[in-house]
Amino acid sequence: MKLLLINPFSPVVSLSKIQGWNFLNKFRVWKPLGLLILARLTPPNWEVEVIDENLGPIDAQALPRPDLVGITAFTSQATRAYELSALFRAMGVPVVMGGIHATMCLAEALGHADAVVTGEAESVWPQVLADVQAGTLQRVYAGGPVSMAEIPPARHDLLAGRYHFGSIQATRGCPLNCSFCSVTAFNGHLFRRRPIENVIAELRQIREKRILFVDDNLIGTRRDHIASAKDLFRTMIREGLTRPWICQATINFPDDEQLLDLAARSGCVGVFIGFESPTVEGLIALGKKFNIRKGRDFRASVRRIQCHGITVMGSFIMGIDTDRPGIGATMARAAEDYGLDMANVLVLTPLPGTALFKEMERQGRIIANNYPADWQYYSLAHPVSQHLHFTWSELLHEMNEFHDLFYSYPKILGRVLRIFLQRRNPRNVLLSLVTNLTCRHNQLLDRKVHALRCATPEATSPTQGLRLQED
Repeated sequence: MKLLLINPFSPVVSLSKIQGWNFLNKFRVWKPLGLLILARLTPPNWEVEVIDENLGPIDAQALPRPDLVGITAFTSQATRAYELSALFRAMGVPVVMGGIHATMCLAEALGHADAVVTGEAESVWPQVLADVQAGTLQRVYAGGPVSMAEIPPARHDLLAGRYHFGSIQATRGCPLNCSFCSVTAFNGHLFRRRPIENVIAELRQIREKRILFVDDNLIGTRRDHIASAKDLFRTMIREGLTRPWICQATINFPDDEQLLDLAARSGCVGVFIGFESPTVEGLIALGKKFNIRKGRDFRASVRRIQCHGITVMGSFIMGIDTDRPGIGATMARAAEDYGLDMANVLVLTPLPGTALFKEMERQGRIIANNYPADWQYYSLAHPVSQHLHFTWSELLHEMNEFHDLFYSYPKILGRVLRIFLQRRNPRNVLLSLVTNLTCRHNQLLDRKVHALRCATPEATSPTQGLRLQED
């Protein structure tokens, strides 16, 4: 039996019509870890192949005919996922879909697949394969929060050598429940941790020289979460597993000096933190009150992290109802004032399953609603809804203003020079330079798409302009 597992195109690549492979692309993609975990759970009587379309498009007709195709997708990948599913189903190959979008849009996904796995798939995947072999494939398999001790190491060997970062996950779930985020809806409120010995065993199997912890928040928010993170870092140090690694965390990361010291000694070179908004009103609107507890000084917090040789990338969300004209320049100043080494700005996007989606749908503010075609625009880089104080083009102008100010070549050079003068590890200088250039490069790609969408006067919605251009 042959199983084909597919991670569809990232729309950042497919929408911009960029042909060929750019050096910076290697820093923009990482392994489809969920598929590699399912590959590990697949019995040995199945031949498994994993394809990541972000490494290059596939020709379904030219592939050896599989007995089953499994496709995962974030919302922005759903349009392409359905296209791939249609191709294989037309060949008589059954298709199982899963991932966060299929879970949040079950009825829609069922119209494009033979079966759908909802939630975390580890607990039901063996049953899916058994039913395929028995000819009794069900329409829906309800996965759910699984025991973290039961998550096996991913099959890193299946896509070895194709990425800059090796990927691993140590925790799942988030207790913050921000209005724009679907992590809580998919993985639950409970912050769950894999046994440290399992994480260590998997780290030994990863061949890449640099590691990405894909956890939404590696260190958690409570004292017991922090204690567990410290134990993980101590074990990594003791076992000599101190390759450079990066992660996502909340702004509480610098509150514990011992945590920072252990993270740095275990190999941490970078952390991604969601600042979301430079205003208190914006944070409250997003439900991100965690960031404004204790009267936090963001600049001092960032500097404490950097003093341990760790670079800090901050993320902001633009288009919140509290934002006003000039927010692009305001965010750029905030990023500079905080002393961030890198920063990115995302468009406020109502993703299915979030409180934001439900509220905007109730208010009739979602413009990109020609589903499933319009899902490709839900990449967090393109407007898909009506914003209270901005037209679509005005919001794009604000995004461009941020990038023109923060990612000018003099600003990039200044940040890289600052890291050098602060005597941080030389690998941090390279990380900062590459990441800054990658962010600048990505934004230029987005501008090409935005230009197409703005150039069509007949367009009556933010997405129609590009569709008319494509036609």
